[in-house]
Amino acid sequence: MTRALAPAALLLSALLLSACQKAEEAPSNEPAALVAPAGSDDMAWKEYLGQVVGQNQAGVTDRVFPYYLPMNAATPAEGDQDGKTMYDRQLENVAAVVQRTVLPGNMLAFGSPDSAKMADLIVTAFTGAEPTALKGSQVLFIGNAADNERVKAAVEAAGAKYVFVEAK
Repeated sequence: MTRALAPAALLLSALLLSACQKAEEAPSNEPAALVAPAGSDDMAWKEYLGQVVGQNQAGVTDRVFPYYLPMNAATPAEGDQDGKTMYDRQLENVAAVVQRTVLPGNMLAFGSPDSAKMADLIVTAFTGAEPTALKGSQVLFIGNAADNERVKAAVEAAGAKYVFVEAK
């Protein structure tokens, strides 16, 4: 009888071991760590920012509104007859959105290879906003840790949930 149980025990052991191996090999649900582009290539930065936004949409039930500033956004582009820079135009856009208020479930996402300039834009656009202007919405800032606290203070004063992702 012992001889009859030995093959069954070996088979059962093999099945248990293979099941353990499969559990260990299962892919993790954690998103891959993203690496910010080293230079100022707009396409690379936009792709990176899009991936970061995709990983940070928890709680977003409506739309994401991305805002991007290239390097040297404070320098007027050749051919701009009104003398406004990309920074000026983006600041006008964001300030208007904040003044109109943002509906719950939406996300405003900000990122740039020039983190300090984007932080300046956010702080300026959110200054003076109603305390409930962004209630129920989220603001994602992808930038340098040195800019985090001042952006956080401005965003939270407008009632938004603040999410920071360090661009590294």
